[in-house]
Amino acid sequence: MRLVVALFVLLGVVASAHAEPLVRVEGKTFVVPDGSVLAIKGINLGNWLMPEGYMFKFEVAKAPYQIADAFERLLGRDKAAAFWKRFRDTYVGRDDIAFIKAAGFNTVRIPLHYRLFMTEDGAIEGDGWALLDRVVGWARQAGLLVILDLHAAPGGQTGINHDDGPGYPLMFYAPRDRALTIKLWRAIALRYHGEPTILGYDLLNEPIAPYHDVGTLNPRLEPFYKEVTATIREVDPGRVVFLAGGQWSSSFAMFGPPFADNLAYTYHSFWASTRRDSIQRHLDFANRYNVPLFLGETGELTDAWNEGFRKLHEAMGIGWAFWTYKNLDTPSTVVSIRRPEGWNELVAFADGRRRDKPAPEVTAHAIDQYLDSLPFSKCDIRWSYLESLGLKSSP
Repeated sequence: MRLVVALFVLLGVVASAHAEPLVRVEGKTFVVPDGSVLAIKGINLGNWLMPEGYMFKFEVAKAPYQIADAFERLLGRDKAAAFWKRFRDTYVGRDDIAFIKAAGFNTVRIPLHYRLFMTEDGAIEGDGWALLDRVVGWARQAGLLVILDLHAAPGGQTGINHDDGPGYPLMFYAPRDRALTIKLWRAIALRYHGEPTILGYDLLNEPIAPYHDVGTLNPRLEPFYKEVTATIREVDPGRVVFLAGGQWSSSFAMFGPPFADNLAYTYHSFWASTRRDSIQRHLDFANRYNVPLFLGETGELTDAWNEGFRKLHEAMGIGWAFWTYKNLDTPSTVVSIRRPEGWNELVAFADGRRRDKPAPEVTAHAIDQYLDSLPFSKCDIRWSYLESLGLKSSP
C-alpha cells in the first residue's frame, strides 16, 4: 500500500512539473508566468459554498448549521435539501464570472466549508467538488485567477460562528480535526495540482479569536502551517500558499521568517482608518522578511471608505479582495439580490422572534422569489461600488 501511495504522489509531482507555469512569489510581489507583476484586484464569492447568516438577513441563526436548521424548520427536510441544491447551482453562475472579469477584477477568492468536500469521518466526497470544478473552469475561460480559502475547517479554527464550529477553535486542540484539515488540503492540492487558474491556497480563514487562549494557540499556528504546506507541496509543489495571521487575520506577531518559498501573508481589515498607520504593522512585517502581503477581506462600509482603503493599499503595492460579490438587499456589494416579499417573516421565525411558522404560502412564495432572484440577470448592479474600487463604473 505504501508503495502505491508513493507512486501516486510521484506521478502527481511529475505531472505538476510538466504543467503550465504558475503564479509565483518574488520578494514582495506576485509574478505571473510572463514575468510581469500581478496586482491582485479580487472579489470574494461569499455565502456560496460557505453560508453566513447575515447574508440571509438572519441575526441569530448565524453559523451554517443554524442556517441549515432554520431552512429545515421552515421547509422540512426534503424541501430544504432541494433549496440548497438550487441555491448552490444558481448563486454563482457563468454570467457572474463573466461579469466579474468584465468589471475589471482579475481574481476571485472562494470561501469553502469542509463539509461540502469531505464527510464527518474523513471520506473525500461531497457536492462541493463538482461546483468548484465548474467555477474554476469558468474562471479559466474568463481569464480570472482563483484563490481557494478554507473558511470552515474541521473542528473550527476561529472560535466564531462563521467557522461553523462549537465556538472554540478545536482544530488547534483535537488531533483528529487537525489531521482531517490536512487531509482535505492534500485532496484539494492533488485535484488542482498544476492548474494555472489557481493563484494559491488560503489555508485558514481568520484563525484564533482574540478572546481565546492566544498564549497557547498562537504558537501552534505557524507549526500547523508548516505541516499543511509540506503536505500540499508533496502533490502541488509550485503553488503559492497564503498564511493568514492570528486574531481573525489581524496579526503576524506569531510568525518568524518564511519557512518555504512561494509564501504570502494575508490579513483582513474592515472599517479601519484609511491612513497608513492602520496597516503599518503589516508593512513592517513584509519589509522585515521581504514577503508579499494580501488584503484578503475588506469592505462593507461606504463607497468613499472603499476608495480610500483601496488606494492606501495600492499605494503600498498590496493586492486586495473585497467582501463580497453578491449579497441580499445591500448597497455594499457588487450585485445585490432583491429582498422577496414576506422574507422578513421567514427571518423572524428563523431567529426565534416569532414562534409560529409563517403560512405555507408565504414561505413558498418568499423562497421561490429568493431563488428566482439569484441569477446575475435578476440582480441589481451597484455601479458606485465598482467605481469605488477603480473598476467599471457604468453599463
